[in-house]
Amino acid sequence: MSEEQRDFEGADFEERLRELLAEDAYTIRPSAAPYPAIRRRGAAERRRRVAAAGAVLVTLAALPVGAYAVGGKGGGGGSTASAPSPAASGTLAPTPSAEPSGPARPARPATDGQLLDGISFEQSAHALDQCLSYDAEHALGPSGDNPSPAEGYRIILAMKSTGDSNAPGDGMFVVAVKGSGADTTRLICNIRDGEAQGLNISGVDNGPDAAVVVPDINAGKLYQQSVLDRGDWTLPFRWGVIGTVEPSVAKVTVDYGGETGPAALDHGWFVASGVLEQQVTTAPWVKGYDAGGKLVYDSDQDPAYAKTLP
Repeated sequence: MSEEQRDFEGADFEERLRELLAEDAYTIRPSAAPYPAIRRRGAAERRRRVAAAGAVLVTLAALPVGAYAVGGKGGGGGSTASAPSPAASGTLAPTPSAEPSGPARPARPATDGQLLDGISFEQSAHALDQCLSYDAEHALGPSGDNPSPAEGYRIILAMKSTGDSNAPGDGMFVVAVKGSGADTTRLICNIRDGEAQGLNISGVDNGPDAAVVVPDINAGKLYQQSVLDRGDWTLPFRWGVIGTVEPSVAKVTVDYGGETGPAALDHGWFVASGVLEQQVTTAPWVKGYDAGGKLVYDSDQDPAYAKTLP
């Protein structure tokens, strides 16, 4: 074979080899990923998982919620079981949010008869809030200290107030107390024109030698009109009397304007009220009795009690 023939055959072999390599490369090249098929399989798998989770939720919701126990600290001890509840549906309800806490409220009086003239407890509690705000603004509390929030008080009297020459315009009185013994605070407040117009706050420390019944020294604000109106009171006139009582006292009566009635006893306080149809010149006559009916206090015999009106 000539050299020229060998060169031709070598070139032909090389060209054939390139063609074979090209065909093999095409044959072994991976085909395009089957994206539609993968997507269908993924969607099917998600639906399977959602269906399984839904079955678990329905199973849990169908369990009786009353049948569970809570172990004590350290895993031992007793348990707590809730009362059975109606079967729940498969839909989980959202957890209710906690109710917002409302403003602090005072305690109610011992009897409904201590809220007079159609004044509700809500109205008297609102009046007390106004009085405490008034005190916070003017710093009228004992020793310049503001009283505690309304939550610590008990309302013992709410009644209509009659205007006079010193304080024109009708309104309402609210009387509230807080604490006990030497730590007692008593508040008398007048609301007129929707605002606190007059406030008296004092401590109560009767001492070891005090009588078993002690009429409040400032209660005159509740049972008399201004000295400027002597002999010319506005009638009819709603009045009130308050004071402290010892536990040994079972009954208190108050006579004012010739009418006698029992007072309400409220956690160490007595509260009485009535309506005058005529003007008087003598202060309310207060008497206290023990459980056996024995007279243990008489304001007519009390040297510290002012028996006539100024």
